[in-house]
Amino acid sequence: MNLDEQSLEYHRRDPPGKIEIATTKPTNTQRDLSLAYSPGVAAPCEAIAETPEDVYSYTAKGNLVAVVSDGSATLGLGDIGPAASKPVMEGKGVLFKRFADIDVFDIELDVADTDQLVRTVRAMEPTFGGVNLEDIGAPACFEVERRLREEMDIPVFHDDQHGTAIISGAGLLNAAALAGKELEDLSVVFTGGGASALATAEFYISLGVQRENITMCDADGVVTRSRAESGEVNEYKAAFARDVPEDDLADAMNGADMFVGLSVGGIVDADMIRSMADTPIVFAMANPDPEIDYETAKHARDDTVIMATGRSDYPNQVNNVLGFPYLFRGALDVRATEINEAMKVAAAEALADLAREDVPDEVRKAYGDQPLTFGPEYIIPKPLDSRVLFEVTPAVARAAIESGAARKDIDVSAYGAQLQARLGKHREMMQTVFSKARSDPKRLVLAEGDDPKMIRAAHQLVEEGIAEPLLVGSTAAIDEQVASLDLDFEPTVVDPVATDLDRYADRLHALRRRNGMTRREARDRVREGNYLASVMVEQGDADAMLTGVTHDYPTALRPPLQVVGTADDAEYAAGVYLLTFKNRVVFCADTTVNQDPDADVLAEVTRHTAALARRFNVEPRAALLSYSNFGSVDNAGTRKPREAAARLRADDAVDFPVDGELQADTAVVEDILTGTYGFSDLEKPANVLVFPNLEAGNICYKLLQRLGGAEAIGPMLVGMDRPVHVVQQGDAVTDIVNLAGVAVVDAQRSG
Repeated sequence: MNLDEQSLEYHRRDPPGKIEIATTKPTNTQRDLSLAYSPGVAAPCEAIAETPEDVYSYTAKGNLVAVVSDGSATLGLGDIGPAASKPVMEGKGVLFKRFADIDVFDIELDVADTDQLVRTVRAMEPTFGGVNLEDIGAPACFEVERRLREEMDIPVFHDDQHGTAIISGAGLLNAAALAGKELEDLSVVFTGGGASALATAEFYISLGVQRENITMCDADGVVTRSRAESGEVNEYKAAFARDVPEDDLADAMNGADMFVGLSVGGIVDADMIRSMADTPIVFAMANPDPEIDYETAKHARDDTVIMATGRSDYPNQVNNVLGFPYLFRGALDVRATEINEAMKVAAAEALADLAREDVPDEVRKAYGDQPLTFGPEYIIPKPLDSRVLFEVTPAVARAAIESGAARKDIDVSAYGAQLQARLGKHREMMQTVFSKARSDPKRLVLAEGDDPKMIRAAHQLVEEGIAEPLLVGSTAAIDEQVASLDLDFEPTVVDPVATDLDRYADRLHALRRRNGMTRREARDRVREGNYLASVMVEQGDADAMLTGVTHDYPTALRPPLQVVGTADDAEYAAGVYLLTFKNRVVFCADTTVNQDPDADVLAEVTRHTAALARRFNVEPRAALLSYSNFGSVDNAGTRKPREAAARLRADDAVDFPVDGELQADTAVVEDILTGTYGFSDLEKPANVLVFPNLEAGNICYKLLQRLGGAEAIGPMLVGMDRPVHVVQQGDAVTDIVNLAGVAVVDAQRSG
C-alpha cells in the first residue's frame, strides 16, 4: 500500500478517527456514579456559581484546549471545508496530548463569515482553558485572532501564524551565531506573504532583526511602497513595504544574509543561493516540496549553507510540534490570560539553548543514530526530544509571570518536577532521587571512564549537580572523546598509567591473597578499570562506583563483589529493578544476581529491597511470590518463599508488612488479595515483589517492561558494603545517570 492507502486504513480502523474521551475518576460503583453525576455533582456546581475561579479546581477546564478551524486553509489542501478538516484537527489533539498531556476538543465550524466565527468561539470561553486556531485562511485569520485575543480572557493562539515563527526563530538564533552574524545587521528575504510569512517576519523583529532589513516577496514580486500605496497588497503585507524598485525574488536575494521561504516549492535555484552573502542562512519551509531542494542548496556554494526545511527527512526540520504544546502547557499552568510576545520569545530562546546541549541516546536512536551535535546540521531540537517539555514550558511560564499575563503564581524552580511527572511515574520517582543527590553530591567513580556513554553521563552529572564524577581511563583518550562530543567540561580523570597505583595494588593483594591472587597479579589487575574503581571505593577515595557498559553483568560484578563485598548485615547482594506504571510502582527482586536462593537469601533480599523502596519515599509492602497461594501447593519450591515470609513476620526488626507465598495476581490485585485472602498481612497490594529464583525474576521484569508498558530503573544492587551499581550493556546515558543518582543517595546514607 502507498502512503495514502496506509493513512486511510489507519484512520478507518475501529474505532474510526484518532481520539476518544476517557474518564479520570473511578466509575465502577453506584457511589462513584452518584458522585460523578446526580446528585453529587450539584456540590461543585454550587461552588463554581459562588466562586467562578473554582471552575479550575472542580473541572477539566484548566487542562482543556479547543482546536478550532473553519477548514478554509487546511494543511496545504486549501479550502476543503470544516468536515474535511476534522482529521487534521484530531491529529492536532493527538500532538497536544502526546507531547504536553493537554486534553483537546476539536471543533470544526461551518460559519459564514469572520463575525460569526468570532462570536461562536467567544461563546465557548466557559468550557476551555485556551483556544488554538488552526487552518483559517488569510487575511481573515489575522482579524479573528486579534479580536478573540481582545475579547477573551484565556490564551488564543493561531499556530499557523506563530508556530512556524517561534520554531524558525530558534533556528535563526543558532544559525546567526554559527554564521558569526548579528541579528540587527541581518538582511532577510521572505517569500510567501501569507499568515506564516508575515507572522514570522514580525517575530524576527521581536528577536532583534530590523524591519528595514526585511524584504517581503509574494507571487507578484517584492512588496514595495508603490504597491502598498496603490492598494495592491493588504495592510498586513503593507507593514513590510520597501521603498525599492519593483524587483523579483532573484533580485531581492542578491547579497541577502538569509532567505525565509513560506510559499511554494521550486521557486529558488542554485544561482540565487550563490548570489547571497557569505555563509547564507536558507530556511526553505514550503511543504512537501521546499522552495529549493536541500541537496541543491547545500552544493550551490563552497562555503557553508545553514539550511532548514519543513521536512523530517532533512536536518533542521521546522516542526510546529516543538512549540504549541509547550506554550499552552506553560500558559495553562499559570492560568495566563494570553500567549504574549514575551512568552513566544522565551520559547524560541529556550529551544535555541536546548539545541546546544548534549542529545540523549533515546533521541539519537529515534532518528536512526544520527550524529546530533550542535552545528549547521543541528540548530533546532528534534520533536521527539522529551527535554523540550522541561526546558521550553518553564521558560514560557516564567515569561508569563514576569510579563503580567499569569493569574496564578507558581514556583518555577519546582515546576520542572511536576512536568516530569506528566511524562510518567518513573520521572517523578527519579526527581525524588535527584533532588536528594543534589543536596550533597558525592564522588562517583565511573570504571569505564573512556566510554563515550560514561563521558556523556559524567558531563550531565556535573551540569545537573548530581555527582562529582571520576573517570577511570586514559587522559588523552578521554580528552579526545570530550572534544569530539563537543562537551563543555573538564572531567576529573584517574589515569591508570599516570597514577601511582602501588597503594591500591597492596590493598588488592591483601584482600585477595588468600583467594589465590599474587602480588604481581594484583599489580596487573589494579590497572583494570573495574578493580581500580572497586579498590578506590573500598579505600574511601571514592564514595560510589558505576560500571557495566562495556562488560557483561557477571564480569562487571565480580571485582566489586571480591573487593567491596557485602555489608556487615548482609550475606548476599541482589539486583532490583524499579518498574513504574501510570499510577503504580513496584520493586522487583532478585532479577540479576542469585540464581536459586534459599529461604535465608529470600528473606535478606526482601529486607534490602524494602530499605531501597524507602530511599525512593515508598513505604514497602512485600510479597514473596510463587505459583501457590498460602500453601495451596506444597513442595520444596513453594516452601522457600513461605518460610522466608514467616521468618520476616517473626522478626521484630521488620517494620513493614510482608506475606507469602502468593501468586503474582494475588499480590497486586486488591480485590483478590482482600476479597479472597482477607487474613493476609498485606492489607493493600504489594509494591515489593520478591521472586523465587533469578529465572522467574528476570523473565517477569522484562515482560512487564516490554509488554506491560512499564518503565524500568535499574538494576540497583542492594546488600553491598559500599554503593556499587552495575548497568546493563546497551543501557542509554539516561539509565547511567539514573543509577548514578541512586548511587549518590546510597552514599549519602552510608557516609
